[in-house]
Amino acid sequence: MKKQAASSRPKWRVLTSYVVPWTAPNTVLNTYQQNGNRLVPYAVVTVLIVLLTAVFWKMDYAFTPVNLALLYLLPVLVSAVRWGLGPSFYAAFIAVIAFDYFFVPPLHRFSVSDVRYFVSFIVYLAVATFTASLAAQLRQRVKEAREREAVTSALYTLSTQVAAATSLDAVLQEIVRHASRTFGLTAAIMLPSDSGGLAVRANMGLNVDGDLTVLDPRILNWVFEHGKMAGFGTGFHRNTSILYVPLKTESTVHGVMCIGTQRPLGMDIEQSRLRVVLALAGLAAVSIARAHYEEEAQIAHLSAESERLRTALLDSISHELRTPLATIIGAATGLADGAGILSAEDQRELLMTVRDGAMRMNRLVTNLLGMVRLESGMLQLNKKWCDVSDIVGVALRQAQDSLQNRRVEVNLSPSLPPIAVDEVLIEQVLVNLLSNAAKYSADRSTICIDSMEYDGVLTLQVRDQGIGISPDEAEKVFDKFYRTNSGKNVPGTGLGLAICKGIVQAHGGEIFAKPGKDLGTTVTVMLPVGDEPDFLPEDSEPMKQEETEPWVQKS
Repeated sequence: MKKQAASSRPKWRVLTSYVVPWTAPNTVLNTYQQNGNRLVPYAVVTVLIVLLTAVFWKMDYAFTPVNLALLYLLPVLVSAVRWGLGPSFYAAFIAVIAFDYFFVPPLHRFSVSDVRYFVSFIVYLAVATFTASLAAQLRQRVKEAREREAVTSALYTLSTQVAAATSLDAVLQEIVRHASRTFGLTAAIMLPSDSGGLAVRANMGLNVDGDLTVLDPRILNWVFEHGKMAGFGTGFHRNTSILYVPLKTESTVHGVMCIGTQRPLGMDIEQSRLRVVLALAGLAAVSIARAHYEEEAQIAHLSAESERLRTALLDSISHELRTPLATIIGAATGLADGAGILSAEDQRELLMTVRDGAMRMNRLVTNLLGMVRLESGMLQLNKKWCDVSDIVGVALRQAQDSLQNRRVEVNLSPSLPPIAVDEVLIEQVLVNLLSNAAKYSADRSTICIDSMEYDGVLTLQVRDQGIGISPDEAEKVFDKFYRTNSGKNVPGTGLGLAICKGIVQAHGGEIFAKPGKDLGTTVTVMLPVGDEPDFLPEDSEPMKQEETEPWVQKS
């Protein structure tokens, strides 16, 4: 008998699952299987009592009737803890019958000779009922605690995954995927579309496409408009297998979550499953609201930035255009009104004034067009192998009008290799840097251009002796329309260095500025040299001393 008891124990052990999928049988076969599973605890209880009775009978009078009654409480407690009240009440009833039939005189009869045994039976049943109720309540509470713990852990895992998602569609798809994989819920999330109706944004397991859709558009619209649950297990449109839950935050309904129950019509929804559904819907609603707020904040930021840039652009352009235009108009008017009066020298001076104003306007338009090309992504590099001295020489000639009486020292390493760049754009970078250095430095001051190559990187430096910048402005000077506090009274748009940064970064290089050692500013450009070619173009000869301007000193 002991061997049989030991061998039968694994047959009736029930493994508890913390998260039970929300599915229910809807076929006759599954119904029979479920009924069979319900009978297993009763069969196990019967076998256990039979084994206990056989053991007690075999040991004869080793136990008193009181001991036997207490020992018969063991199957009651075990069944209450393992399977609940039903099997425990059944165990108590079978135990009383076995105790009366085998151990209460007259034996092997269901009659009782002593009335006191009736009192014992009643007390036994009362004690068994009370202990079974306590054990069943304890079992239920343990089960609920484990389910809540599992649900909380799963929701926490989902929330961390949702927080790491980069887009709203990824968030919603992760929610329905988690609902299907962890909780056994088939789900779909419907959000408003551009056409005015509700469209599927995420789906896992529900048939929501085509004519075979299981969703009712009328219920969807009603839930979205009223912000209340409807469908399976609720008071509205309950004769359906779909539960419709509004995705709601405060007073705003963002969409509808549809849950497939796969249950017979008319059954009520379990509270534990309902808590899971509401938690998923709440997480989806918060995610949608967060995405909307982030989008609105980004739009507001872009609008504010666009307005700031527009205002700065208008202010800069209006000032920069008004000054040269006034100069040109004044000089042209003087030439027209002073015909026959002005000397040749005066006329030449007025013409030079017109030319300087036109060149200033040309630089402004060039910078604006360059910024537009950079911002629109239309900048295309036409790289070819160039000599650094040629680029510097062309830039010096183009910046001659801006430099005026300032002295330029060019210090180029004699072993500079050719570099693969767009020479026109790099020349524009040097022209902007030279013009910027001349603009913020005094007349007859010195501007230095240094160049060297180390480990495949060409370094160009432009140093001036001007008003300089503060250390905290070293990065800001490359922002569009930024003007330093010390240079706000100097004419300019604040686009020159921003264009330089865009061109240098397009070449895969770096550009940065820093205050000079004693005074002025040093701007450094670092460009990758690339693999050296086998030969140089014929026009890529180093800049000779006699080809430079008289105000340029080269070392």
